[in-house]
Amino acid sequence: MQIRYKEYCVNYALIAANILYFIFLSFQGRTEYDMDMMLRFGAMYEPLVIENGEYYRFLTACFMHFGIEHLVNNMLVLFVIGGYLEKALGHLRYLLFYILAGIGANIISFYWHLGTADFVVSAGASGAVFGVVGGLIFAILRNRGRLGDLSMRQILVMTVLSVYLGMSESGVDNAAHLGGLLCGFVLAVLLYHPKRHHSQNTGCIPRQWEIK
Repeated sequence: MQIRYKEYCVNYALIAANILYFIFLSFQGRTEYDMDMMLRFGAMYEPLVIENGEYYRFLTACFMHFGIEHLVNNMLVLFVIGGYLEKALGHLRYLLFYILAGIGANIISFYWHLGTADFVVSAGASGAVFGVVGGLIFAILRNRGRLGDLSMRQILVMTVLSVYLGMSESGVDNAAHLGGLLCGFVLAVLLYHPKRHHSQNTGCIPRQWEIK
C-alpha cells in the first residue's frame, strides 16, 4: 500500500512538532508531575497571562502534553482525521486553521476559568484536535454528508464519544474541547470553499480520494 505523504505533509509536521516538543520537555522533567517545569516552557495558567501579559501561552500550550498517554491519544486522533481536513483546505489553510483553532480553544478556556475563578495549569493539543473535528463537521455538511470515505455518522459518533469521555473524567479541560469544536466549525465556514477550489482547478479536492 502506497500512502501519499505529500498530501498530508502539514498534518504530519504538526504531529512531529508535538512529539519533538514532548521529547524536549521530557529531558527537562516529568511532564505528568512537574508543573513548575511545564509553566516555565509555556503551559496555560490564567494568572500568568493576566498579571504578566504572557499571551504566547495560548499557542505554546497547544504543543505540550502531560505524559505519554496524553500525547498518544491526541496524536492518534489527529493522525486518523487530520488528513481529511488538510486535503479539503489545502496545506497553508490547514496550518492556519489548526493554529487558530488551538489558540481559540485556549482563549475560550481562559475566559471560562476566569468566570469560575478555578485556575489550573493546562496544556494539550486536544483543543486544536477538536477544532479539526468541528471543521470536518462543516466540510461534511457542505458535501452532503460525506467527505471522501468519512461520513457524518462517523464524525458525529467520534464527537459524542470524545465529549462524553472528557465529561466523565476529572482533570480534563472540557471548556477547551468544546471551544475548539466551536472555533473549528466557524473557521471552516470562513476557510472552506469547495466550489472555489474546483473552479480554480487547484486539485486540492478531487472527486474521489485514493490511498494505494
